[in-house]
Amino acid sequence: MKKINQSQDWDLIIKGHTALFDINFKDLWNYRDLLFLFVKRDFVSFYKQTILGPFWFFIQPIFTTVVFTFVFGKLAGISADGLPHQLFYLVGITSWYYFSDCLTKTSTVFKDNANIFGKVYFPRLIMPLSIVVSNLVRFAVQLLLLIIMMLYYYFYPIAGASFRVTSGLFLFPLLIFLMAMLGLGLGLIITAVTTKYRDLTFLVSFGVQLLMYTTTVIYPLSYAREKGYGHWVELNPMTGIIEAFRFAFLGKGELTLYSISYSVMVTIIILFFGIIIFNKTEKNFVDTI
Repeated sequence: MKKINQSQDWDLIIKGHTALFDINFKDLWNYRDLLFLFVKRDFVSFYKQTILGPFWFFIQPIFTTVVFTFVFGKLAGISADGLPHQLFYLVGITSWYYFSDCLTKTSTVFKDNANIFGKVYFPRLIMPLSIVVSNLVRFAVQLLLLIIMMLYYYFYPIAGASFRVTSGLFLFPLLIFLMAMLGLGLGLIITAVTTKYRDLTFLVSFGVQLLMYTTTVIYPLSYAREKGYGHWVELNPMTGIIEAFRFAFLGKGELTLYSISYSVMVTIIILFFGIIIFNKTEKNFVDTI
């Protein structure tokens, strides 16, 4: 009988994590093709049997902007900080939707993909990362809508309302990265918790909607400070990101070193704990779920 060489070198060794923060980035890179396959799957499966398809990317923010303009701009009379109301709300909606989509879809990644996770090996972090990447498509389309709206108000300005593009636009890649990582980190924490407590999934969508009102999506930061709750709004890390986003594209809002540094710090902390909890849960989540 032929003796087996025990010292043989293997191309791939599958083993459990030895540490909570044990991330094999080489594995993530090696499975990059799978990442893009998941991105394609998410896009095709969601819109394959719809009538309007990707046009929903435009319809949702347009309707939301119209409703916000009527309710908060006309009825409630909330200031838009000297900006056209439609532009003011659309900037907040565009940035918030990307963050919230990353959060809500990542928060059910274990439950939605239990069959795949239980049958074949691949770096589990690939799945939530694919969600973040696929949502970039929707974000890009809605960003195009924002640019079209900006061009319209540039050529057909409203009296008493003006905007300008600022040098804060150079921070645009950082702002996208922060929104993605913040949504990813919170989603990883929630999906780990909901593997054991399934009923918490019903609170996620409702909670994200409520969370939006603690940011400056529908009112400027100056209005929140005037009403006496500005410091509470600033505790939400998305506030600094939305304000920077609005300042970059419209020239109104607050962009300071403190606000960006605070958002970066909170994002890093949440992402750190999210990955730790995700790694710990993935070892035995198949048995739990």
